[in-house]
Amino acid sequence: MNQTLKAHISMLATTLIFGIHYTIAKSLMPDAFSPKQLLFLRMSGGVLLFWIFQKLFVPEKVERKDLFKFALCGLFGFALNQMLFYEGLNLTSPVDASLIHLLNPVLVLIFAHLLIGERITILKISGIFLGASGALVLVLSGRHTDFSSLQATGNILVLLNMVFYALYLVLIKPLVGKYHTTTILKWVSFFGFIFILPVTVRPALETAFDRVTLTEYLGLAYVIIINTFVAYLLINFSLKHLTPGTVSYYNYLQPFIASVMSVSIGQSAVTPVKILAAALIFAGVFLVNRRGIKTAERS
Repeated sequence: MNQTLKAHISMLATTLIFGIHYTIAKSLMPDAFSPKQLLFLRMSGGVLLFWIFQKLFVPEKVERKDLFKFALCGLFGFALNQMLFYEGLNLTSPVDASLIHLLNPVLVLIFAHLLIGERITILKISGIFLGASGALVLVLSGRHTDFSSLQATGNILVLLNMVFYALYLVLIKPLVGKYHTTTILKWVSFFGFIFILPVTVRPALETAFDRVTLTEYLGLAYVIIINTFVAYLLINFSLKHLTPGTVSYYNYLQPFIASVMSVSIGQSAVTPVKILAAALIFAGVFLVNRRGIKTAERS
């Protein structure tokens, strides 16, 4: 089996891991853990695993001047991003959350234009408009067309989660070419953990571990070990043999996996409104990536 095929298999595995994570994380909240408790456990476990792995296999040092950049990326990419994700997922459905996450390429394009001057064409503006329309449909798809709906509030939090993650992807770009991915994950997750401590340490200390079932512990292990540690290592391996564009296209399978998992256990249902929102978001992402797709076809 050649390395390229292994990379594609790794990305399929990663997509499956991320798609299943929506349903597992949703099942853990709020009965076993509150969003802040789950965030603390995921971040602390992830930092420990990344730190040990980096020390053993990639003993790379970072320049002191780059620590501020790592801290900023930790704030946007791990602290605010993950906190908003779990708080939002606790209120909305895995299907809605996974669909909103498809907006990532659109949001990255916007921040890349604002921060580093990347050119935006009329076609991409149309894609941004369609994607935003799909997200708005989801945000307002609760029983009430106002922001008092918990579903709408959850969708807004997940949307903000994607905004901060897109900002993180633009800010981390200069560091990616300078350091190993494992080194980046070690420092970014470390600073992210420091930032979440003030708001998560007290809830974490109040966790009723004696009431957590074996199934819930297995779910927690999945979130920390499989979804946080293994998945990022698989992405790192895939990026060595595939282009970033190819890797990113695997994200579009996540809503399908999340929908199948969520609907099968009754966490949510597929409705005409969600189908409309999905169509708008997919159309927007397609237009934003139109040029990249044509380039990939010619290569």
